[in-house]
Amino acid sequence: MVTAQPGSKSPYLLLSALLISEALLVTGYGLQLMLLPIRGGIEGFSAVDLGLLGSSYYLGFVIGCLLTPVLLSRVGHTRTFAALVSITAAVAICYPMLVHPQFWALLRLLTGICLAGLYLIIESWINDRATSSTRGTMISIYVAINYIATAAGQMMVTLYDASSFLLFSVASILISLAVVPLALSRSPAPQPPILVRVRPFRLFSLSPAGTASIFLIGLSNGALWSLGPVFAFAKTGDLTSAAQFMSVVVLGGAIAQWPLGKLSDHLDRRHVLMAITLAAALAGVTVALLPQLGGPWLIFALLFGATVLPSYAVASAHVFDVADRSDYVQVSAGLLLLYGAGSTLGPILASFGMQWFGPAALAGFMAIVQLGIVGFVFARMRLNKLQVVGEKQSFDLVSTTPMAPAGIGSPQADAVP
Repeated sequence: MVTAQPGSKSPYLLLSALLISEALLVTGYGLQLMLLPIRGGIEGFSAVDLGLLGSSYYLGFVIGCLLTPVLLSRVGHTRTFAALVSITAAVAICYPMLVHPQFWALLRLLTGICLAGLYLIIESWINDRATSSTRGTMISIYVAINYIATAAGQMMVTLYDASSFLLFSVASILISLAVVPLALSRSPAPQPPILVRVRPFRLFSLSPAGTASIFLIGLSNGALWSLGPVFAFAKTGDLTSAAQFMSVVVLGGAIAQWPLGKLSDHLDRRHVLMAITLAAALAGVTVALLPQLGGPWLIFALLFGATVLPSYAVASAHVFDVADRSDYVQVSAGLLLLYGAGSTLGPILASFGMQWFGPAALAGFMAIVQLGIVGFVFARMRLNKLQVVGEKQSFDLVSTTPMAPAGIGSPQADAVP
C-alpha cells in the first residue's frame, strides 16, 4: 500500500475522517457501556451476572488483541475496520432480542473482540501518519476524543427509557455510522503489520513493580467500567444522576492524564504511582460513604477519576523506562494483555462482594486493590533500586493508555519513545 509522505498534506487533515469515525464509534459504545448494567438491573440480573458481562468483554478484548494483527496482515486496515464496525453494530442491536445473562455475555465477548481490533486500527493509523513533531499532539487529540465521546455517550442514556428498545437502536446507529467517514476518506491506509510474539509473563522479570501494577490496575478499572453504573444507580436511584457520576469520573481522568504523566517524567514514577493509587483508594471510599448525591459527591467522583484512570499510564511508562527500545512492541502488547487479564477477573470478583455486601462493596474492592499496588510497589522499592535503560523515557500517551492495544503490529511502533 502507498503511505502518505509527511508534509504532503497536514497530518491532522489526513486523520480527520479517522477521528470522526472514532468519535462516532466511542459515543455509541459509551452509551452501550452505561446502558447494559442499568438495563440488566431492571431485568433482574444479579450483581454476579453483571460482573460476568464485564469479564466477558475483557476476555474478548484479549482475544481481539491476538486475532486482529492476523486480519490486518491478510486484508488490510480499511476492510478490517469496516467488518469489525459492522459486527459491533449488529451485536449492539441484539441485546433486547433475548434478555438473558448468558446470551448477553456472549454478545459482550464479541464486542470485546471487535473493539480491540478497532482501537488497534485507529492507533496504527495515527502512528503511521504521525511524525516525531506531531505525534504527541495527535495522540493527545485521540485520547481527548475518547474521553469526551465516552462521557457524551454515557449521558445519552437519559434520552429514552432504559427499558425500551430505543437506546440500543441509537447505540447501533452511532456505531454503524463510524464506518462512513473512513470509507469515504482518500487517506491511504497503513502498511500491513509485522506480527510479533507476545510474552507478557516475561515482563515480570523486567519490571516486577510495573507489571504487577498493570494487572492490579486491570482488576480495579475493569470492575469500575463494568459495575460503576450499577453502584451509581443503586446509590442515587436516578438514571440521570448515575450517568452524571460516570461522566464526571471519565472527565476527571481526562483532566489529570497528561499532568500526572508529565509529573512522573520528573520524579520516580513509582512514587507517583503510589501517591495516586493511595489517593484513588481514599477518594473511592469517600464516594461510597457520602450519603447523598450533590456537589461534594461529584467532586470526590472527579478526584476518583483523576487518580484511578491515569494509573495505567504511569505504571506502563515505568516499565518502558527499564525496557530496551527493540522490545517496545512486545512490551506494549504484553502490558495490554495483562491489563485485559486483570480486567477479566475484576468484575467477577467485585460482583461477588456487591452480591454479599451491597453496591458499596465495589468501592471497597477497588480500595483494596489500590492499596495492594501501594504495598507491592513500596516493597519492591525497598528491595531493588531502579535501573533505567538509557535515558528516562518521556511520558507518551500512545504507549501508555489502555484504551487501545498500542504498538501491537503497528508499523511505526518501534519509533515511539
